[in-house]
Amino acid sequence: MQGLRCCSNDVVQFDLTSTPNTTTTTTSSSLSIDVDESTEARIQRLISEHPVIIFTRSSCCMCHVMKKLLATIGVNPTVIELDDNEISALPSAATTLRTPTPAVFIGGNCVGGLESLVALHVSGHLVPKLVEVGALWA
Repeated sequence: MQGLRCCSNDVVQFDLTSTPNTTTTTTSSSLSIDVDESTEARIQRLISEHPVIIFTRSSCCMCHVMKKLLATIGVNPTVIELDDNEISALPSAATTLRTPTPAVFIGGNCVGGLESLVALHVSGHLVPKLVEVGALWA
């Protein structure tokens, strides 16, 4: 995989590892690659640029549930599918989870996996958090 590859209407595979002779690639979803940037720096930049972002593997059914939960609230998160060798580049808050993917970040902070997202929703704290980061209008 090189650069960006659209997998469906709402998922983009994003090769975060540097490849020789690659320049900056930009798509309409505002995802870009700069070969001078490390994988960790790219992930951190993506987290800071998107109010709600999910990092997942291509075969993860829990990511689908996360997207559906957020969609019912009115939020369309950015979803990045990582290769197995890219999972270790996630910030330490995500890699300490029982399973590091899917991992959702809201406002630059790791919320956790599906269990944590559902718990946040059931407790009534998810919507205010989404409003606070500008992912949802009150």
